[in-house]
Amino acid sequence: MDLRVLRYLTAIVRCGGFGKAAEQVHLSQPALSKAIRTLEQELEVRLLERGHRGSTIRLTPAGEVVYRHACILLEQRQQMQAELRSLRQLDSGELRIGLSPLGSAEIFAPIIARFRATYPGIEIHLLERGGAEQEDALRNGEIELATSLFPQDEEIEGMLIRDDPMMVALPQAHPLAALPELHLTDLATIPLVTFEASFALNKLIHDACVAGGFTPPHAAEVTYPDFGLALVAAGTGVMLLPKLIAERHAISGVAIKPLQSSDLRWQPSLIWRKRATLSFAAQALREMIRDSL
Repeated sequence: MDLRVLRYLTAIVRCGGFGKAAEQVHLSQPALSKAIRTLEQELEVRLLERGHRGSTIRLTPAGEVVYRHACILLEQRQQMQAELRSLRQLDSGELRIGLSPLGSAEIFAPIIARFRATYPGIEIHLLERGGAEQEDALRNGEIELATSLFPQDEEIEGMLIRDDPMMVALPQAHPLAALPELHLTDLATIPLVTFEASFALNKLIHDACVAGGFTPPHAAEVTYPDFGLALVAAGTGVMLLPKLIAERHAISGVAIKPLQSSDLRWQPSLIWRKRATLSFAAQALREMIRDSL
């Protein structure tokens, strides 16, 4: 059923006839009459009692029912259009985004704050998980955007945010702390403090060690770099960290040395499903992040 014809019907009723209604909806009177006859044929009922020329048009009982529902449908259409305008103009809506505990404070917190100030009507829902879990949440539709390492999955697109070298955090008194830089194989026999398995960086480091011909002894798994570095300072082991994170969370008793490696790098990215239609809010945040690079 064409909503335009329902609008014609309501115009006829409100104007009291075909002549004024035809002017209001910008149709010729014969075209308007034909549209109403087609609607009556479609519904298999008569909608209007047509008197002699110049008399007032009246609704039949069936016409009363159709007119009442037509008014509701047309009002709902207006409300729908108003809500869509609001979404397009970012006056309202929701944004569901996943952020990794690693690097979000340094990289994304200022951008989220700026987005919130620019679009106060958008309700932001943040999901804080490791990169691997975020990718699962993205595929399941729980979130629209996520932060993880640069995607290798063909179903996921990404935008590289940063490309950081890795650093080695080790106790200040450790013999290797005297060297200007370290190689991955230098750590082969030293217990390694790592991030939890849900962190994409965990797998990246493990795979690099295996490719280097060794599996490092396991010391502990942590969620936050502060605690990991505290374990290093206490002599539990060593830890591999992106340069940005290592410098931001440096503490006394821990030496930070560059890791000589062209393959093992931290590449946090903004990711989204390749075939997904992003909300206007998600598109706006993506562009804000792109402009900040």
